[in-house]
Amino acid sequence: MFASKGLSTRVSDRRTTGDGAQVLESLSGRIRVFEGVENAVGTHKMTAVREYNILVVAPGRSLDPSRLRNVAVIAHVDHGKTTLMDRLLRQCGADIPHERAMDSISLERERGITIASKVTSISWKENELNMVDTPGHADFGGEVERVVGMVEGAILVVDAGEGPLAQTKFVLVKALKYGLRPILLLNKVDRPAVSEERCNEVESLVFDLFANLGASEEQLDFPVLYASAKEGWASTTFTKEPPSNSKNMSELLDAIINHVPPPRASIEAPFQMLVSMMERDFYLGRILTGRISAGVIHVGDKIHGIRSTDSGVEKIEDGKVVKLMKKQGTNIVMIDSAGAGDIVSMAGLTIPSIGHTVANPEVMTALPTVELDPPTISMTFSVNDSPLAGRDGTHLTGGKIGSRLMAEAETNLAINVIPGLSDSYEVQGRGELQLGILIENMRREGFELSVSPPKVMYKTEKGEKLEPLEELTIEVNEEHVGLVMEALSHRRAEVIDMGPVAGHPGRTRLSLTCPSRSDRAELLFLLSLCIHALLKFNYLIFWLLIVTLTLFPSVSFIVSMGHGTTTAHALTSLEARGTLFVTPGTETYDGMIVGEHSRDTDLDINPVRAKELTNVRAASKDENVKLSPPRLMTLEEAIGYVASDELIEVTPKAIRLRKRYLDANKRKAMRNRPKD
Repeated sequence: MFASKGLSTRVSDRRTTGDGAQVLESLSGRIRVFEGVENAVGTHKMTAVREYNILVVAPGRSLDPSRLRNVAVIAHVDHGKTTLMDRLLRQCGADIPHERAMDSISLERERGITIASKVTSISWKENELNMVDTPGHADFGGEVERVVGMVEGAILVVDAGEGPLAQTKFVLVKALKYGLRPILLLNKVDRPAVSEERCNEVESLVFDLFANLGASEEQLDFPVLYASAKEGWASTTFTKEPPSNSKNMSELLDAIINHVPPPRASIEAPFQMLVSMMERDFYLGRILTGRISAGVIHVGDKIHGIRSTDSGVEKIEDGKVVKLMKKQGTNIVMIDSAGAGDIVSMAGLTIPSIGHTVANPEVMTALPTVELDPPTISMTFSVNDSPLAGRDGTHLTGGKIGSRLMAEAETNLAINVIPGLSDSYEVQGRGELQLGILIENMRREGFELSVSPPKVMYKTEKGEKLEPLEELTIEVNEEHVGLVMEALSHRRAEVIDMGPVAGHPGRTRLSLTCPSRSDRAELLFLLSLCIHALLKFNYLIFWLLIVTLTLFPSVSFIVSMGHGTTTAHALTSLEARGTLFVTPGTETYDGMIVGEHSRDTDLDINPVRAKELTNVRAASKDENVKLSPPRLMTLEEAIGYVASDELIEVTPKAIRLRKRYLDANKRKAMRNRPKD
């Protein structure tokens, strides 16, 4: 909810509860929100990312569920969800310090994507609206799945120019599954290429999508609004320039009040709440966030945590409510009570986590848990054992890596962590971007580790082996369509839709289904041959295993045989052999990958070779060495690039590619070993 892992305040008054948790006596003033979970591995070194105002709300808050509206904002990536949230907050009087205010995690602001779901509340015409901002990328679908059960309505944001895309279908399936009646918001209608005819066409496409997903008659009767989140207005009728007195979000807020039903909850029943989010705080311990299913909760009330097991309902922990909190706009608000249907955060329990039920002590009925889709890929995280290990990071041991991964799995249910041999851990997730974000967070926190390339996860049902199937959305120029179609046909890809891109003459959008085993690095290499090509993946379903799958030959590498610093003299003779990944002065070691070989076999070289000096005077000066710029890979590119016999060495200051076996003779023996 707060996008934080710790709170630092200027308040010096603290007390200690009976269970040892430190609690602030007063939280008025400014707080600084920190990122990371280093406290899970025993250190308090953290980086501040932003500040919030703390307000204390006087008693007497309304507990009437009829004045509540719980709404999620769902959409495909880059269709304008977070910008829309900014405009809604500003419309209701919230102080927005900067654009994309809901993206409070540093990686979100750097990459321009939403990674974690966040909850905030706004007031409109004597009603309180709890708004949930959700990620738009398929890899973070678990964030959508665990919060969509907290709301009674949803705003489906669709780019009026692009129309519904792959992730639109994914998030809509989750909303319809919980019986939500979405409000369709056609965004970016102010663009020159968007006309009223195009909006009618997109509305028809969305209606067909609803019908194909089995929407009910009530869900098919969805209201439609037209908006420009960038300009800050929404309208119930198509327009590109609304009147000045209507250039705001009032009509969208009114539509939420009129079309989203209030929570169906009883204040008279005993208190129950399903935990949907969890965070850690240095002073308050665990902060549990969820929607109150029934009853009323006050600060100081006795509660306990319970969960469902195969043998029945199990009590986890007894405790009491130390603090109740809400987020209003960009402010964290302390409240003294909350009623059924509201989304709040509480502190006081130390063991319950996401999926558990917090209730009054007399209640022994656990609420239904969140059902998440299974992971589709796995990667192995292990201790960094390269010759350069320990130079950059502070968390090096397998125990600290394991503690950090277990803490991540506790707050992110879409990630599974399975301990392996020799301080290694198999991490299962939804996609390469999701695991790449986890690795990037760990390296920023001071971890060093070795990461294996991703592997597709299979499962067996009714004697048949199944594998993940993904939907590809590719945008290319018309002259490259044939090249892409021919290459994808060898990967058992099937075209489900093909058509022009609205507003981009000469561009074609292809929608295909393809097994996840298809090497993404090869697909990205193929698209690199096409100018201005775009590729998006979206996990769909499990599919019957296809035995025959034609792939391009694997990439071959230039591998270092020397330990030391690379020299310009050595790299000059290697430029003709392929593409280099390093510059002169880079520290290397035996088995480190320093480039891509132009042939189909690996090439072992010595990149640290220096020019021998003689006592013979030369008539002219040595020639100037001019090297081409190296190919520098991002973490996501490296994850999709390496093969099964390679690893990615991740440190706070560097990302290196290396062979799994550093010794050349060992690699040769393993390569010649007969396969099972």
